[in-house]
Amino acid sequence: MRFVDEAKIHLKAGDGGSGSISFFRGPHLPKGGPDGGNGGRGGSIIIRADENLQSLLDFKFKPQYKAKRGEDGRGKNQNGRAGEDLLLRVPLGTRVFSEDAEIDVDLIENQQEVVVAKGGHGGKGNTAFKSSTRQAPRISTPGEPGEERYVLLELKSLSDVGLVGFPNAGKSSLLRALSAATPKVADYPFTTLRPHLGVVGDHSFVMADIPGLIAGAHQDLGLGHKFLRHISRTKILLFVLSFETNIKLEEAYQNLWFELSQFDPGLREKQHLIAVNKSDLLDTSPEFQNDWEEFKEKHPSAILISATARCGLDNLRENLEAALSVSDEIMLKFN
Repeated sequence: MRFVDEAKIHLKAGDGGSGSISFFRGPHLPKGGPDGGNGGRGGSIIIRADENLQSLLDFKFKPQYKAKRGEDGRGKNQNGRAGEDLLLRVPLGTRVFSEDAEIDVDLIENQQEVVVAKGGHGGKGNTAFKSSTRQAPRISTPGEPGEERYVLLELKSLSDVGLVGFPNAGKSSLLRALSAATPKVADYPFTTLRPHLGVVGDHSFVMADIPGLIAGAHQDLGLGHKFLRHISRTKILLFVLSFETNIKLEEAYQNLWFELSQFDPGLREKQHLIAVNKSDLLDTSPEFQNDWEEFKEKHPSAILISATARCGLDNLRENLEAALSVSDEIMLKFN
């Protein structure tokens, strides 16, 4: 299935039905009286979060939506039926915002919803205009038009742990090793073109493998903002570094922080851990061994792992669970 994490849609709520001009006459009421009913309300358009959805793909193929108008009023004081509301479902973590700035909502809870276009009120029938001085009004009002606007949908994956790293650092392999997720793994850049989620450990926390960064990502180079947007909602950042011949661990780590902070300085405040992947390469290169020792001295909490050989993963999992426990306690204090 193709993954789509942004879409622009046009919405038109239903117009209200028109009020009726009608008069009742009968054998015992020769003069009768007004009995025109009111028009029905137009249908509204509602967007609701659904935990079973993963992509905004449907909105790419169908970018226009229109709710039903309300029925017109009728004689005998029969009010028109309201137009049916139109419900659109989006994945959890979808930001819904309008070009006119009237709407800006993050849908982060299952079944959370927002009315994005309100249906128009129904018009009044002539019965509503009857008074002591106006016994036979020939007046009614049309229904109000429903709201019309463009809405932008932007999906930001919700996860407990977000994997941060350059292409081919081994993020996809790590997610495979820690969970039942099956992201594509290969030895060329940008194997991951969309976020993959996996449930990890007995305490069932969610880890996201998100497309790798390159230098200039904050300027939207490479996959740019498509990556950075997803990392902003994770509770904890897990930096995944690996041994490379052309760049030291410390330089790679600082470059990652630079790209994150240029996009959103607030990411600096997020709790984070460091995993250095491909530990099986240490025995093949004294240069890699020296690089690890120097990095470990600067970052004592860094964890050495090998996703493919499944070394150090228990230690990493325990550290992530402990960090998430602290993160949840902090959230409880603020709430």
